[in-house]
Amino acid sequence: MKIIVTLACCLALISFNTAMANTLRIAFDADPVSLDPHEQLSEDTLQFSHLAFDPLLRWKQNGQFEPRLATKWQRLDDRTIRFFLRRNVTFQTGHAFSAKDVVYTIERLKKSPDFRAMFDIIESVSLVDDFTVDVHTTYTNPLLLNIMAYVFPMDKVFYQNHDQIIKYGESFASRNVSGTGPFILVNRELGSRLELKRNPDYWDKNSLGNVDRIIFTPIRADSTRLAALLSGDVDFIFPVSPIDIERTKRVAGIQLVTLPSTRILLLHMNQARRKELRDRRVRKAINLAINQPLIVKKILKGYATPAGQLSPDSFLGHINDLEPEYNLAKALELMKQAGYEKGFRISMMAPNNRYMNDEKVAQAIAAMLGKIHIKVDLKTLPKAQYFQEFDQRSADIMMLGWQSDTVDSNNLFEFIIACSDAKTGLGAYNASEYCQPSINDDIRQANREMNPEKRRRFLQQIERTLHKDSAIVPLYWQDLIWAAKDNVNIQDIVNDQNYPYLGDLFIEQK
Repeated sequence: MKIIVTLACCLALISFNTAMANTLRIAFDADPVSLDPHEQLSEDTLQFSHLAFDPLLRWKQNGQFEPRLATKWQRLDDRTIRFFLRRNVTFQTGHAFSAKDVVYTIERLKKSPDFRAMFDIIESVSLVDDFTVDVHTTYTNPLLLNIMAYVFPMDKVFYQNHDQIIKYGESFASRNVSGTGPFILVNRELGSRLELKRNPDYWDKNSLGNVDRIIFTPIRADSTRLAALLSGDVDFIFPVSPIDIERTKRVAGIQLVTLPSTRILLLHMNQARRKELRDRRVRKAINLAINQPLIVKKILKGYATPAGQLSPDSFLGHINDLEPEYNLAKALELMKQAGYEKGFRISMMAPNNRYMNDEKVAQAIAAMLGKIHIKVDLKTLPKAQYFQEFDQRSADIMMLGWQSDTVDSNNLFEFIIACSDAKTGLGAYNASEYCQPSINDDIRQANREMNPEKRRRFLQQIERTLHKDSAIVPLYWQDLIWAAKDNVNIQDIVNDQNYPYLGDLFIEQK
């Protein structure tokens, strides 16, 4: 009898533990193209990094920094910050985390084509002891902590000697993972499934997170992704199409969370490919022909802010009087002045699963340009293929979205606007092939200036130069829209940079 009772109690305990295990099923519009945290500076790469790795520090919802693998930091002088590292942390291989891994990671970031421009400021990293590092910059920089939020320490023992960074290629780091993060990769089927399990040795025992397993399924189509949530097949989705928002709000048991973001959508006009685009009058005409407020109202249903510049109003570079200007008559007159009254044919590429309603926005832009007799050959591609074409500058006009990595105007200018320089990484995403040396000078000055008002003048000067030159076409700052079941507390872990901290996600028991 005692044996039977004991067995029954064990079975009950097993049943209870199974019931309490929480699996989170996610459907986003695309999955990460690589497991290498340094291969591509992109939103999905950083989302994955927050799952499998851990940063030295991270942004909180209130815009302040939160210690992670660095427990605290101290500025020693104008060019040096000391970071004190967390002890008793292990990588998923079992290797102990130490200062050597931080030094290794920063040195690797300085070699990354995508991250190089951000980390070029770091002159060296020196070991003080096993859990202390000093980061030395080549000059004073007001954004060093912002930059260090992108240091996700890698397992030096695991990666060293086969850590080549190959964009869109096969490498050891693109297929294998050893981080200190809250989850461990279990299975990956590129383009169809990503499965992770809770890291039983995760250092953060104070986290309220109770997700034991994540099953991530990329679903490109907005309607299919929403249908998966409404049917109960998934628990959490991003993004929600603006046309589905009102419908989603009316569904019992589903919550909708929206946040304005500083992600700017823009068009690059390649001056190296097309002589027409070297004429400022043509670039200005293209700007004037695109009706940003109409795109936001009709296609995005108001879930974005029309832009006349790159810097949102929370950034130092923002200029209040630079608003989007739609003037079809003036655009036609400029085309005539430039000698293109009859227009010309041009190629354009855009993604179809990267930004909110990106394909529809691209189609609307093509139609608008048709009104000034520019015939657009539009091609849209899934994100993974699109950015390979973007890197090759494969079309005359290309769409890009950019979230400032440092929450500052200068990050936009360094990557999108600066004269391209493979050695420093500047202009890595400048598909306009636009080069204005005075802008590069202002970027350098702003990176060294510690006085906020003086920095503001440099950054605003860049915005005015871009506006005068019609160098790019600012479109809008895109809102972020998530939906989830009511018992999945996503409001506590999402942020305006769209790196949900899923390690801290709490799912309430129904």
